[in-house]
Amino acid sequence: MLKPRTQRPNRPNSLGGMDFVDPVKKSGVVRKIIVAACLIAICITIIKISPTLSSPSPFSRHESGITHVLVTGGAGYIGSHASLRLLKDSYRVTIVDNLSRGNLGAVKVLQSLFPEPGRLQFIYADLGDPKAVNKIFSENAFDAVMHFAAVAYVGESTLDPLKYYHNITSNTLVVLEAMAAHNVNTLIYSSTCATYGEPDKMPITEETPQNPINPYGKAKKMSEDIILDFHKNSDMAVMILRYFNVIGSDPDGRLGEAPRPELREHGRISGACFDAARGITSGLKVRGTDYKTTDGTCVRDYIDVTDLVDAHVKALEKAQPGEVGIYNVGTGRGRSVKEFVEACKKATGVAIKVDYLPRRPGDYAEVFSDPSKILRELNWSAQYTDLEKSLKVAWRWQKLHLNGYGPAKALL
Repeated sequence: MLKPRTQRPNRPNSLGGMDFVDPVKKSGVVRKIIVAACLIAICITIIKISPTLSSPSPFSRHESGITHVLVTGGAGYIGSHASLRLLKDSYRVTIVDNLSRGNLGAVKVLQSLFPEPGRLQFIYADLGDPKAVNKIFSENAFDAVMHFAAVAYVGESTLDPLKYYHNITSNTLVVLEAMAAHNVNTLIYSSTCATYGEPDKMPITEETPQNPINPYGKAKKMSEDIILDFHKNSDMAVMILRYFNVIGSDPDGRLGEAPRPELREHGRISGACFDAARGITSGLKVRGTDYKTTDGTCVRDYIDVTDLVDAHVKALEKAQPGEVGIYNVGTGRGRSVKEFVEACKKATGVAIKVDYLPRRPGDYAEVFSDPSKILRELNWSAQYTDLEKSLKVAWRWQKLHLNGYGPAKALL
């Protein structure tokens, strides 16, 4: 009898020792290949139609006829006003700020005014982080730097000097190193009359010896020294602007000064006057009434922020490779604190209560500028010299911005 045939397990037919692929498996593989091909085609299409993916960012390339300016501290009081002026003058602007003193609200105002692609970008970063700074410079094609970023209160500097040396001197070194590494050859440096200290003679010229008496002024002078030493072996164009006491705000009411509440005690006298007028504080504290001045209070040169940023733009326009320009930016006229308080009372219409207290450490009696050099070489002079008018402009913004850059609300 024949042995019954044993059933073999199902398997693909073979020929010449080779197996055929199961049709079901084959169709699954083909399906996967088709899906993958479709996905690749979609990605290629997106890349082709997307301007942000098909071409580099306008901020990452140099363009003929367009000057791209990095504004450090551009969310701050002076930096935001400078950014506004640059944008109005058709510069391309990148703001870098860690918002420790600046206001994101100011950046949003600028973005709303200049929404066009390639006009303005904001980068949140700390200049004390060299890796972050180097990354910013490697990804953007800057033509110039306006370096405003700094803590800037004399009283605070005497209480926390290390913060000032780190934030001003060390951070300036980081910026300068990044500029050198990435061939950015124009620097407009925001300095201060505090580098002069308390000179024997008034007015202050650019030749007046620099003998700062507080950590703020010392940190700024150290930064100047670093810049000047570096420049000796560099073709960089450098402009150092030493400016005096800044007041005022954008005449069209778009920007203003909104310091952190916890810093009110250290802030500018204009902010202190407005706080008193708004009832945020019980009154204005005037520190020092026994100085050797006409009325015993400190004398200062008050420069409107609109004039100040105009000086920065003129400095940028006149900056020359291999050259250094050092300029005082002031009105050339000193006003006492008592004069300032009376002007503030008139500007606000409020009978501000004034408390007279002992001197503040690190202050000096009298400081005002001789601005003849900047007039001669940059054709700049202060135009907004009416103290009361400048304060009125700033007060108008303050009344509408009780919460700084929060929702607008009128002062009743």
